[in-house]
Amino acid sequence: MFDYVIIGAGYAGSVMAERIATQLNKKVLIIEKRNHIGGNSYDFKDENNILIHKYGPHLFHTNNKKVFDYLSQFTSWDIYNHKVLAVIDGKEVSIPFNFNTINDVFPETLAKKLEEKLLNEFKYNSKVPILELKKSTDKDLQFLADFVYEKIFVHYTAKQWGMKPEDMDSAVTARVPIFVGRDDRYFNDKYQVVPKNGYTKIFENMLNHKNIKLLLNTDFKEVCELQEDGFYLLDNKFNGKIIYTGQIDELFDYKFGDLPYRSVDMKFETIEKEYYQEAATVNYPNGYDFTRITEFKHIHPIDSKKTTILKEYPKEYIKGKDTPYYPIFTTENQTKYNQYLEYSKRWNNLILLGRLAEYKYYDMDDIVERALEVFEKEIK
Repeated sequence: MFDYVIIGAGYAGSVMAERIATQLNKKVLIIEKRNHIGGNSYDFKDENNILIHKYGPHLFHTNNKKVFDYLSQFTSWDIYNHKVLAVIDGKEVSIPFNFNTINDVFPETLAKKLEEKLLNEFKYNSKVPILELKKSTDKDLQFLADFVYEKIFVHYTAKQWGMKPEDMDSAVTARVPIFVGRDDRYFNDKYQVVPKNGYTKIFENMLNHKNIKLLLNTDFKEVCELQEDGFYLLDNKFNGKIIYTGQIDELFDYKFGDLPYRSVDMKFETIEKEYYQEAATVNYPNGYDFTRITEFKHIHPIDSKKTTILKEYPKEYIKGKDTPYYPIFTTENQTKYNQYLEYSKRWNNLILLGRLAEYKYYDMDDIVERALEVFEKEIK
């Protein structure tokens, strides 16, 4: 009945299904553990008629025209420039830490000196990872780096990851830069948008095809089995391709041990006022158990006397209970992942794709790009 079986209906699985169905005219079965499509990008309107993102704020930004044009087949967009504030010593200031932030937190003379020194050492409108700035030989820049590290970075990172920043991969620490300029936007990409009718609608449009069948609320192991001699679907050997986007350690029954993740406890609240805060997201690096508060009316404006906010409490991932949000990048974990990757090569009809299957952090545009690339190179 099917030419391809895809495990997971997030970006990785949905893009692959759409390409296979429309470009190859082949039949695809998608098996999804959750009761909805869209993966962690799933959104819906709450009781206040406010569009909320169930798994935390998702803001689409990219410099990749190919990815933007591809997704534009399935949605129209609203331009949206995301702005984030952080509470430092009781004051809300813009982040990434930039020239405006410097002027907000330091005396005028010191702020001017720091601006000049940053411009002497780095290009205007460039982003400098905080751990790179800490290596500067200039005492004033060292002071700035230490200030940002302490007030913005270190405690937030400790909450988010449950470990010291020095123990994290540079791919994570690079995500917290100082911006050498005055641009208050959190992202600087060419395309900064949100889908006009929400992310879920993108997936509905993407998967609305006669060649695509969707099985929700189903653990893949209820209907599939991976044996030494191949892949079985409903007890019949399946000779087509399997595209797996779930947790790689789960696929192989944790043969080499668990791959650790960080999870987040999402707490939504209805507030009886028109707006709760000045920006869509306010970070709380210090003094609170949660890392940030997001107010969705800033992202998807609507006329309402109430507002919905989300507080995020990072936590250790507990298998079978929590959502695995972030792979934890350490040498030990990467070594364990590589064992799984090598083992997976025994099945030549198995393709691993996505954040969980590749144990790699992907932004939305990155995983769409990756899925399109895998389709062209390994499927088409």
